[in-house]
Amino acid sequence: MSKLLDQSTGQRFTSRWGLILSAMGVAVGTGNIWRFPRIAAQNAGEDGAGAFLIAWVCFLFLWSIPLIIAEYASGRKYRSGVVGVFIKGTGKKFAWLGSFVAIVPLIITFFYTVVVGWCIYYFVYMLFNPLPENFQTAMTIWESYQESIWPLLTHMLAIGLGLIAIWKGISSIEKINKVLIPSLLVIVILSVVRAVTLPGAGEGLAYLFKPQWSQLGDPRIWLDALTQNAWDTGAGWGLFLTYAAYMKKEHGAVGNAFLTGIGNNTVSILSGIMIFGTVFAVLKHEMGMSSPEVMEIMKTSGPASTGLTFIWMPQLFEKMFGGGILSILFFLGLTFAGFSSLIAQLELPTRVLVDTGLKRKRAIAVIGILVFLFGIPSARNLNFLSNQDFVWGIALMISGALIAFLIIKQGTRKVMLEINESVRDRKVGKWWVYIINYFIPIAAVVLLFWWLSQSFIPGEWYNPFSPFSFMSCIFQWSIVLLVLLIFNRRIARLFY
Repeated sequence: MSKLLDQSTGQRFTSRWGLILSAMGVAVGTGNIWRFPRIAAQNAGEDGAGAFLIAWVCFLFLWSIPLIIAEYASGRKYRSGVVGVFIKGTGKKFAWLGSFVAIVPLIITFFYTVVVGWCIYYFVYMLFNPLPENFQTAMTIWESYQESIWPLLTHMLAIGLGLIAIWKGISSIEKINKVLIPSLLVIVILSVVRAVTLPGAGEGLAYLFKPQWSQLGDPRIWLDALTQNAWDTGAGWGLFLTYAAYMKKEHGAVGNAFLTGIGNNTVSILSGIMIFGTVFAVLKHEMGMSSPEVMEIMKTSGPASTGLTFIWMPQLFEKMFGGGILSILFFLGLTFAGFSSLIAQLELPTRVLVDTGLKRKRAIAVIGILVFLFGIPSARNLNFLSNQDFVWGIALMISGALIAFLIIKQGTRKVMLEINESVRDRKVGKWWVYIINYFIPIAAVVLLFWWLSQSFIPGEWYNPFSPFSFMSCIFQWSIVLLVLLIFNRRIARLFY
């Protein structure tokens, strides 16, 4: 008998509410509050960031939601981790593809725990220190932290707390998310309400939503929009597939996918409003800077704007009545957001190891050690973290295409009929078949080659050690794929 069957767990989510909140925990994280505003800033034109938002919304319905449906359906059907589902759904010769889908979020976790550590640090800092009165003070706090040993220590703390959260499996995960997600949403809404009432915040909102139509001809806009939507929603990571192994049969795939995707993107928009409104209120309204000057500062708040949320949110709270308390709540909420996603990211590789026959506690220990060791470079160097965010964020596009391949290999129409057997769920139509069969594979290939055609910058695109070059992606992806191909048979034997 295969180990996949031996290790099948009888644990299930106790209610649809618990499933939805845990799924929202996958989707709603620092990708919304930390990553979305900075990627929007990076892709803003002279007139506004609306072009990026248009592309981003398109991919919600043409990429993320269809893939979330696919993940829910596959995980619920096969009751295994990512690699196990690929072996069951496509055969042992494709174990390397399932392994790549599992490794992409694991590598993201290496630096994601570092970012969660930032959240922890700022929460503690706000408890015991006054809010920064100006931009320079906020930058000093950020730079002093990054230059100290604290990023490494908070990275370790984030991993430890995350492992405790998944120790008992889905039962503890569900209970924790029932507290984390509602608390986070309340805090975000309070922060947004205050941000939009700041004098000058309206100019930031206008800039966020105003499109510069010529930007839609730039492949980088579409590439970043797709990868950010995958970051936002968790689509193509294999995280929903992992949680779906614990779904009850009556828990629908389609309705939950739409609820998760739309709810998540709403949080991202709220986060964008909060950050853009605050930055424009402080820099343009109070300090008299022009819009280009404001955007230049946003884009240079750390490498690839990595410090944007941490530099600007404290200044928002400094201008509020009761801002000290709200700043504590905000960074507590941001920490909650980080942990809700981190829990799923740690559960995914843990479940993969459990499927091989490893005891759960030992699997958790192995994953904890790996994440800590491979996260050290990101904890010590922001440029390295930015490179990993760039390279493996784009790899989510490949991962999503592989999830589509998983469905295609089984027969997309057949899977659609299986999904529609659920009497308590919405029905999925032929549109889903066309998106899985054609749009997602074609979009992944076209965007990659379109980007490549625009990346021939002398001395840059072919340099694998240039942080944001095409070759940096190809080099790192190729190493991982080559190793997985070489060991494909051994990987398959681990599960059978």
